[in-house]
Amino acid sequence: MPTRAEVLAQLTAPGEPFELVISELYGQPCRTFKNAPATLGTLFEEARSDETFIVYQDERYSFQEAYDQAARIASLLSQEYGVVKGDRVAISMRNYPEWIFSFMAVTSLGAIAVAMNALWTSDEMEYGLRDCGAKVLIADQERLDRLAGCSEDLSLHVLAVRPASELGDGARDLSEALQAFESSSMPDNSVEPTDEAIIFYTSGSTGHPKGAVSCHRNILSALMSWELDLASSFIENEEEPPELGHQAATLLAVPLFHATGSHAVYLMSYRQQRKIVSMYKWDPVIAAELIERERVTSFVAPAAMTGDLVLTAQRTNRDLSTLMSVGGGGAPRAPEQVKDIDQSFTNALPGTGWGMTETNAIGTGIGGKHYLERPASSGRCSAVLDLRIVDEQGNELPAGERGELQVRGTSIFKGYWNRPDANAETFVDGRWLRTGDVAYLDEDGFIFIVDRIKDLVIRGGENIGCGQVEAALLEHPSVIEASVYAVPDERLGEEVGATVYSEGTIAEEELREFLSTRLARFEIPRYFHLTTVPLPRIASGKIFKRQIREDAVARLETAG
Repeated sequence: MPTRAEVLAQLTAPGEPFELVISELYGQPCRTFKNAPATLGTLFEEARSDETFIVYQDERYSFQEAYDQAARIASLLSQEYGVVKGDRVAISMRNYPEWIFSFMAVTSLGAIAVAMNALWTSDEMEYGLRDCGAKVLIADQERLDRLAGCSEDLSLHVLAVRPASELGDGARDLSEALQAFESSSMPDNSVEPTDEAIIFYTSGSTGHPKGAVSCHRNILSALMSWELDLASSFIENEEEPPELGHQAATLLAVPLFHATGSHAVYLMSYRQQRKIVSMYKWDPVIAAELIERERVTSFVAPAAMTGDLVLTAQRTNRDLSTLMSVGGGGAPRAPEQVKDIDQSFTNALPGTGWGMTETNAIGTGIGGKHYLERPASSGRCSAVLDLRIVDEQGNELPAGERGELQVRGTSIFKGYWNRPDANAETFVDGRWLRTGDVAYLDEDGFIFIVDRIKDLVIRGGENIGCGQVEAALLEHPSVIEASVYAVPDERLGEEVGATVYSEGTIAEEELREFLSTRLARFEIPRYFHLTTVPLPRIASGKIFKRQIREDAVARLETAG
């Protein structure tokens, strides 16, 4: 059997569809796909067809119909709101079809689509809008309700998607505003591959979320890399792509404001002419119904959701045989679940990968027999990226030794929006991205993520900065010290735990109610340990977080 290196060399050679050439990006030479679409607008235009693109409840749109809707929104933004290249347009809503139409419109214009976290509170929403300097906000009713809690001096236009109540001053119903653009074509633009296309906010270990900025080439490089990985896996394993006999389809159950949902599920569907079946919210029973009805062939989600689907598959009589792959991302998957996926579906093979918002969701990947043989691995490096494991001094380490994972290449983002300080901390030796993950490589080039340097909780794929939660707790007048940490959770991978030192007695419910106006619901600790003695500290005077976390985990295990 050919090696992966041999297969990649074959597929990326001159004259091949995945031919790689050297181009300069952000001042550094990078491997670039010669035949990739130049921009996202090109990607959308080339995909126009009568094949079904979006299914949402009883609504269905073809690729051409989606493009037409996007062209109308682009015309509205351009002609009535003066949106031009470089302007930021924020999108904040559930996974409605309008999210996709709006994203297509904004990026086709050369403007920057800001994918706002739909779970944010009013304060977080206001921060994001101010930070990116959004000219227009396109939002659904739930987000409009939160916008009402923001300061009145926010200067932006608002377009409402599926409003359910009377709109406030300055807001317009998108569907009504589009009536003047019934037969619009996509406005002319001069978008370049290196123009900024998106801002996705990502939570760090401290402070406010940071806006990760990527250009069109960054994103398209990731999409082409996934295609290349899939093609190479068939050749490497001497297998033929399956003959479906029907349109490929994928289930969209993760938020589009995350790179997994936007890139691996949504954007990957254009060139594959793949149908997207979008859910209002996650429900494994409804997911099984949709998989059967729409003949869904792939599902990508964090371990918590794929685990839910495994249990449903074992208990339901639904025909899930069309599923060919169950992919993971956003959070590690227990090795036992890898085997469960293989055993619980007729045809579906498990897969996963490692990536970040900053890498446009791509980095490493693994699937099929390789994953079954190495269920704790996150796979091998993408063809357009380089990775290395380094010690604290920045020296590269050999296979088997643990250190920080660093990556560089064509899909690595440009940097954080208006954060030169964060960029200086994140990039080293030119364009090597410090990931904050502790990992090691085995002799065959498979990577294993074993720990984190950054102080984060990854709850079902959501990054939660411990420092942000600690800061909110310390606002309570009775709280003297607080330590927030990750607690293992069978379904979500990790949950938020907090040890709180206070004067007198505080009830957990009082703390939760206090935090409800300061944090998003998923950021509020599930587990509290309340104490009236100071928290332990190390010799430097810092709180001994590792010991506090170990004690908390031991208490939970004892409690059963």
